[in-house]
Parts: sequence; C-alpha cells; structure tokens
Amino acid sequence: MITYPNCKINLGLNILEKRADKYHNLDTVFYPIPLSDILEIIENKDPENSPTFPLSTSGLPIQGTTSSNLCVKAYKLLKKDFPKMPWVRVHIHKIIPIGAGLGGGSSNGAFALKMYNNLFDLQLSEEKLIEYASVLGSDCPFFIKNKPCHAEGRGEVLREIELDLSAYTFVIVNPAIYVNTGDAFRDIKPRFPNRKIIDIIQLPPEEWRGLLQNDFEQSLFIQYPAIEKVKLDLYQAGAVYASMSGSGSTVYGIFPKGRQMEFNFPDHYFVKILSPE
Repeated sequence: MITYPNCKINLGLNILEKRADKYHNLDTVFYPIPLSDILEIIENKDPENSPTFPLSTSGLPIQGTTSSNLCVKAYKLLKKDFPKMPWVRVHIHKIIPIGAGLGGGSSNGAFALKMYNNLFDLQLSEEKLIEYASVLGSDCPFFIKNKPCHAEGRGEVLREIELDLSAYTFVIVNPAIYVNTGDAFRDIKPRFPNRKIIDIIQLPPEEWRGLLQNDFEQSLFIQYPAIEKVKLDLYQAGAVYASMSGSGSTVYGIFPKGRQMEFNFPDHYFVKILSPE
C-alpha cells in the first residue's frame, strides 16, 4: 500500500504558557498543504530473515535511528494492542524538508497509523486514531483529520473549521536551515495575545499582516537572519501575507491566484509553488 503524507502550515502560532508536563499550551490554526512524501507499507513475508524492523528511505536524508522513526513507533504502538498484526516493511521517500516547521515527520507517523488500520482491518475510529497519534507527537493528531483545524493544548486539541484558501497560491520556501524544536522553545517567552487567532482568520488574508503572528519569529529571526529575509522577499514579491511555519525554518507566502511572481532565492533553497484545492 502506498500513500502520500502531506505537510501543513501554521496560520498564526501563539505560545500561551508552559505546562506542568513541560510542554506548552498553544493557539494555532493548522492548514494542510499539497506537498507530500511517499510512504509505502507492505506485509513482511519473511520476518525471520529481516532486520529488527525493515525500514528503508530515499530522497532527503532522514535523521535519527530506525527506532526513533514515527512510522516504526506507530507500528509498535499498535502492536501492543493488536499482537497478531503481521510484521511489515516500510519505505519512506522524503520530499518534505526536515526540521522545517511543516510537520513532515508527524505526517508520516499519522499516515502510517491510518495505513496499518486499513491494511490489517483494525477498525479503529478516527477518535481512537487521534488518541494513538497524540502519543506519537503533538502535531500527529492533526494529520489524522487532515483538514483545516483550530488547535489548542499542545496541538492535540483540535476543532475543524471552515477555511477555504483555494483562491490563493502558496509559495513555500525553506532556506536549508535546520531548526531544533526544543531549542526554539527555550527562547520563547509565553504570552496571551490581545486577539485570538481564530478571530483573526475570519478576516480576509489581505488583512492578516500585522495581526496574525508566529511567536517563534522574534527569536529565530535574530539567530537566523536568512529566515527573516525570506519573509521580506515574499512580501516584496507581492504576498498578501507571509509567515514562518511552526518553529521554522520554512516561510510561506500567500499570493492571489494569477499573480506574476519573480523570486531570486539561492539555488540551494527549497522553493515550491502550490495551489491548495
């Protein structure tokens, strides 16, 4: 079975307060974007002559060990409750930049959960899949729904919202800078903003600039001026709104469809022009 785990962007990201469990409560809107990895999972017919967990990759290099991969963790999580699940082989072709604030790894893990559920007829409800996904990581539950959602808590408290941005073109730019999420959080000063994100996004995107903010930008722009320059360049090119996604380093720009765009980003930058449906 093959599927295509897509990524997301954050429309606004406010870090509200640190929790007793050392996570942070946040306020954001997740919006799915049609930029995808390729994930293949098949039953392993010969587990005795295979590695502990047959995981292969191609495309962009994936950091970490096999045991830390979320597709592997998803399998082991389900195997505890469904011990008769057959062994599997997993292949990931990585296209979504890593450490980029796009949730590519989280998407792989969540899509793997859905694939195991379908492959082995586990009959898990969306609610139960979200419960498993929340164990994998804060962004994983969103990719079970994979629709525009207002997110609270540490990102796992989701409410689907009506938000249609099909009249716009998205430009995704990653300046080849890896941002460690834990390090990014250490520089955050939690705050409660005057205006909630869910209220701001009721306005047209042309009115978001100056209102819809990502709290990570302030500190990361100081550490990595190249990320801030991407945002400024997108505005210079005619974006009605531009922002860093998640904890960076990807920046996206929202442009009216049909707008002529000219960019001069360095060759090693990852640049994609996308049209959400």
